Amino acid sequence: MKASGVRARVRAEMVKELKAVAWRHLAAEGSNLSLRAVARDMGMASSAVYRYFPSRDDLLTALIIDAYDALGESAESAAEKAEPGLERWLAVGHAVRDWALAAPHEWALIYGSPVPGYRAPEDTIGPGVRVILLIGRVLKEALRAGLLELGEPLTGEYAEELAAVAARLGDDMPPRLVADSAAMFFMLCGAVNAELFGQLTNSVDRDRRGFFAFQLGKAATLAGLTA
Repeated sequence: MKASGVRARVRAEMVKELKAVAWRHLAAEGSNLSLRAVARDMGMASSAVYRYFPSRDDLLTALIIDAYDALGESAESAAEKAEPGLERWLAVGHAVRDWALAAPHEWALIYGSPVPGYRAPEDTIGPGVRVILLIGRVLKEALRAGLLELGEPLTGEYAEELAAVAARLGDDMPPRLVADSAAMFFMLCGAVNAELFGQLTNSVDRDRRGFFAFQLGKAATLAGLTA
């Protein structure tokens, strides 16, 4: 193997280990991530860490992109295995919840409270919209298959904004479908957050999957999805 290939592999392994240590810090301390603390746990000088991540924000961005991509891959894999329409939406929803329960600190980083002082760069946009775009595709496929009854067209300034978004997504993407996709996404995230951040304690303690399934069903009904 060429020296450049060896260096690239060593660098990739070091980056992977740095990320793993950073995730442990986030799990223990929340968003209070410090490159110095990560370096200390790695037995490295802070200056050595800066060769891989020039700042805390660069490391946070890498972790955020990884989390978005892992969630997106999980949801997309579930969608591929399900029948179009309602079943596919339910599969996506449950895959998102399952991922969040298995990776609560990753979920908290991307959908919890904003990290003080951190401003997400454009690099996070693509990974960050994977799930909502997937929901849009699920609805669009259902509409084509006659498995979705599209609601009344929207009016007003919100409709104008959505029309611009719909135009970027494709000529045959109705603005109402964009609105329904966004609504379903936020209902999905809200249901996961309620469970993950303790908002169901002492109200729904025994059957939280049942609670979640009910939320997914209501979102499907509002969007006009049928079995």
